[in-house]
Amino acid sequence: MVFEPPKRLVRALGETAPDGDDWLEKLPEAAQQAVALREFTVDRVQVPGGRSSLVVLVRTADGTPAVLKLAPGRARPEAERAALAHWGGRGAVQLLEPFTAQGVLLLERLHPDVSVRSLPEAKALLEAAGTLRRLWVEPPADFPFETVAERTGRQAEAMRARAQADPEVAPLVGLALAAREELLAAPPEHRLLHGTFRQSKVLSGERMPWLAVGPDPVVGECAFDLARLVRDRVEDLIAQPSGAATTRRRVKRLAESLDVDQERLRGWTLFRAVESGVRAGRVGRPRDAELLLEFAGWL
Repeated sequence: MVFEPPKRLVRALGETAPDGDDWLEKLPEAAQQAVALREFTVDRVQVPGGRSSLVVLVRTADGTPAVLKLAPGRARPEAERAALAHWGGRGAVQLLEPFTAQGVLLLERLHPDVSVRSLPEAKALLEAAGTLRRLWVEPPADFPFETVAERTGRQAEAMRARAQADPEVAPLVGLALAAREELLAAPPEHRLLHGTFRQSKVLSGERMPWLAVGPDPVVGECAFDLARLVRDRVEDLIAQPSGAATTRRRVKRLAESLDVDQERLRGWTLFRAVESGVRAGRVGRPRDAELLLEFAGWL
């Protein structure tokens, strides 16, 4: 079988490495080797798939459905492996092989085409929030993960550079950076966070109704993790005449349901929306940038 990378993956990796690298070029051979080594049967490559990895639906030698995931180093697959091992299947997909080749993960098979996003909005938010709560645990000793301060520090540098090049985004960037400084001034909360949690990252499973996949783990406060969920279905929010009011109600409802400080959630939602909007503009996705920055303006 030829393991051709899905177009979505090629586009996304092109954004994170505009000068290119050889990971995509080597990917078909690496996938073939990973399958042959384990004597797997391939069902199919998941399409459109993710933005940072190749996902192959396979069956093990005894017929057990599984997922073989291959990711480049810049997607931090070893941090994902460490987080999944620490969660041990509680709220997240189960890691089936604790030790594999670098950049290769073997995971339990969920229902890849059925995410919590398929539910009505209110129910989807409820189920997603319940899943997220189970992931917020103490990190392992000597954890191999970035902290929220470290990750957002890198992002803040890119935001400042973009604001200098594009004065139109400068006011929102200024508000977002000020919010970050205020949020980080408080004593840090140390929880293991998913890092990139949203409705599409919660898939239907057999072992549990809903399980999280695809973490980019980070250690910090829970409000940072929840902030990404606030803007789910942002295109629908922007289309509503009452989108701003709906967003404020969503912040309040999610904060109360997960016992998170509402103002801290609002602050991290602002920072993460502006950061994503600025990044979308930088890599040539103007429509996404417009939606995210309009959303951020409501906060």
